[in-house]
Amino acid sequence: MFLTSFPAGPLQANCYILSMDGRRCVVVDPGVNAFEPVKELVAEHGLTVEAVVLTHGHPDHVGGAADVADHYGVPAYLHESDRELFDTSLLMPWALEIIDRFGVNHVEPADLRDLVGGETLELAGMTFTTEVAPGHRPGCLLWRTPLVEPVPQAPELTEIVFTGDVVFAGSIGRTDLPGGDDEAMRRSLRDVVLALPDTAALLPGHGPETTMAHERATNSYLTESYLR
Repeated sequence: MFLTSFPAGPLQANCYILSMDGRRCVVVDPGVNAFEPVKELVAEHGLTVEAVVLTHGHPDHVGGAADVADHYGVPAYLHESDRELFDTSLLMPWALEIIDRFGVNHVEPADLRDLVGGETLELAGMTFTTEVAPGHRPGCLLWRTPLVEPVPQAPELTEIVFTGDVVFAGSIGRTDLPGGDDEAMRRSLRDVVLALPDTAALLPGHGPETTMAHERATNSYLTESYLR
């Protein structure tokens, strides 16, 4: 398995590159200024990009999506509710400032495929399932894929979950931006996040990776007192 990540852009959104066979890979959330690092890492490790997967549509997560997907001629996948965020007239001033300041190519990838959640997709030799988890945005998706071989440093782990801005190490995504919904977030945490197994590695959209076991034990936003 090959897995690497780096924080990109002014909001330090995590971009991930994942390959189970060491040859074919997916790129997760290539955001602002992610294109050049992706190209360098893909070339350095001799990988073939076969898909771009997006956890939601905020520019800090999709700012490099068109650059990456179109450069490699591959599809990009996004929940249908967040496709609207490629329309700059719907973006907040902070997002427009990022696009202008950093010269973001804020257009839809040429092959942008809509999802609704609940899909099973075969990408780069990996099986991904998607689960819609609104709250931060209506189109937030968790991307889950099983580990086909044990991770030596953490043999108890059985799957990887790219959580975007739904849940972080010790925190959750904010709900006060357009499209955010606090009650929807609480439902997503109760019904989707807490349903994940403790053996899941959580790879969030910002900050360090974590595990479901750790978040279940320590994340105050996953407690009964917060979610009731």
